[in-house]
Amino acid sequence: MADAGKERGTGAVRRGERPDDPKPADEFEVLLITGMSGAGRSRAADSVEDMGWYVVDNMPPKLLVPLVDMMTASASKVHRLAAVIDVRSRSYFDDLSAVLSHLDDLGVKTRILFLDASNEVLIKRYESVRRPHPLQHGNRLIDGIMEERELLSNLKERADSVIDTSNLSIHQLSTTLYEALLGSGPSTVAVHIFSFGFKYGVPLDADFVADVRFLPNPFWVPNLRELNGQDAPVSDYVLGSEGATEFLDAYEKAVLIAIRGYAREDKHFVTIAIGCTGGQHRSVAMSDALAKRLRKHGLSVTVSARELHRRQHPDVA
Repeated sequence: MADAGKERGTGAVRRGERPDDPKPADEFEVLLITGMSGAGRSRAADSVEDMGWYVVDNMPPKLLVPLVDMMTASASKVHRLAAVIDVRSRSYFDDLSAVLSHLDDLGVKTRILFLDASNEVLIKRYESVRRPHPLQHGNRLIDGIMEERELLSNLKERADSVIDTSNLSIHQLSTTLYEALLGSGPSTVAVHIFSFGFKYGVPLDADFVADVRFLPNPFWVPNLRELNGQDAPVSDYVLGSEGATEFLDAYEKAVLIAIRGYAREDKHFVTIAIGCTGGQHRSVAMSDALAKRLRKHGLSVTVSARELHRRQHPDVA
């Protein structure tokens, strides 16, 4: 992968604005995904969407201008827009140049991601799906590929990142994209931890399931019974119990080993379930404690409690 290291979107100060005045476009970012047909644009769009970008596909470049204007002028919660651009004619390329100039004027940060592959690989991919190249026009497949390559040569030169997908599997391409946009390693893995009660069923969507019923149950402590694991007295009781720290030490180490492996294998979302009997005390406190530990390693971690909405009953632990 080659990185041209360009940065756009410095923007100009408009009349009546001070240089340090915040502008709606300041926090807005646009990623243009383009490149050779058959090089993996659709797969790249899927990966980028998984990273939290709002993705539009096969939109004519000139329609991006009103879309970006609308998003930056309103109170939109979308701050990252990825557009898959299929440049199949000179007019489309001219439109794209105008779009880039307009985004520069707005002060929007833009990046161009260009996907490429060798002619031999592109031919094999098209032959495997038995579809013509969009620029083939009744000629040989290689003719369409070469026309597109010539058409995109200037755009490739302008790209911030160029990824050659010739020898990449779909998972390797996704991992490469994560590295290009978010960095590499465990920091690309988003972790969700949730507590649950075994009496209400073991979750089916968890990558890890931990059982903390070996810890003393705060339910049987009168002044803790009506509280839950998010309350400090319960949390202190659970985390101060014999075996709690040792368990967290070992579990943290095991999870980190797995997360490093997941990052290499293109698995960027991990769900950890921690259960006790009723999902009110021990599992809630241990979930929060594990989340704090993992965040110290630079991981993005969210936490939820599946059972806290339930009323406690005498047999809830």
